Amino acid sequence: MKTRVCADPEECKRLWAEIWPVSCFFDLWEVRSSFAAGFARPTSFLVAEEGNKIQGLLALSWIEESDCYGIFPGETWQGKTWLEQNRIPVRSVRALEALLANIPGPARLRYLTEEAAGLAGSPVTVDETGYLFRPGEYGFSFSDYMLEFSGKSRKKLAQDSAKLEKHGVSFRYGEFADIQRMFRMNLEAFGRWSYFWEPRFLNSFERLVEWLDGQGFLRITTLLLGGEVAAIDIGAVWNNTYTVLAGGTSSEFVGVAKMINFHHLRWACEEKLALVDFLCGDFGWKERFHLQGRPLYKLQLQPDCHAAQPIEGALKHASGQF
Repeated sequence: MKTRVCADPEECKRLWAEIWPVSCFFDLWEVRSSFAAGFARPTSFLVAEEGNKIQGLLALSWIEESDCYGIFPGETWQGKTWLEQNRIPVRSVRALEALLANIPGPARLRYLTEEAAGLAGSPVTVDETGYLFRPGEYGFSFSDYMLEFSGKSRKKLAQDSAKLEKHGVSFRYGEFADIQRMFRMNLEAFGRWSYFWEPRFLNSFERLVEWLDGQGFLRITTLLLGGEVAAIDIGAVWNNTYTVLAGGTSSEFVGVAKMINFHHLRWACEEKLALVDFLCGDFGWKERFHLQGRPLYKLQLQPDCHAAQPIEGALKHASGQF
């Protein structure tokens, strides 16, 4: 088993197309390359080869301010990355061991899938939890989903909704100008903790939404109360999955975030979508909404102790990943 580093952008793109499984929105090269262009990190794709055949790929970027490698494209703010469901596609545990043993410096690999974590073994720890809604589990019935809540909770939710409905509720979709308004609302709410505070991230996200719009994947949802913009969410619809990417709410309307989130869930049921991905972070509501948790994992490696020990039985899960 030999390893080599690829830093040529065109070859990296070719390797991604050849090796990386495309199972979710975050696997799309165009999604990753939007942030690669915005952050311009030095790229190092570590390739494992045996008998002139590629056996595995570890897509890395050097994150200067953290003095370590991270999963490509290395988009970070306040020490956190954003893109989720990161993978390490390999044909065998031997290939994975070769890749991890030859990272040329410290590495923090975040938001790894369960499959990647299972292969890497004991050094892996839980990073954060992502939250999913599967409409099919409720027969695509929003009413059946609402039965997850207790009678007392449903009554309280109805009361909160009625207070907002007095203003007059309406929705609009696909208003591209609302994206800039969403950025402002998000920054007003989170300040320096907003990803959009970082100019490179903001630039990358703008690239992403332009590409999504061009492909017909972009969904912009704007909730108005009394004709005033109260909440805006930006999402992507791809492969029968709706990924809610970012949003902003007005502080003038208490509880409006719940209203727009229920709107997403109802719409997903009506459209018979397979999945709604609300991404990582509970933010005080996702577990209360009875969304399904999906842990993602992290792996931190130092230069003198790169190699991770695979868990027993990992080999049987390592075949056929690309």
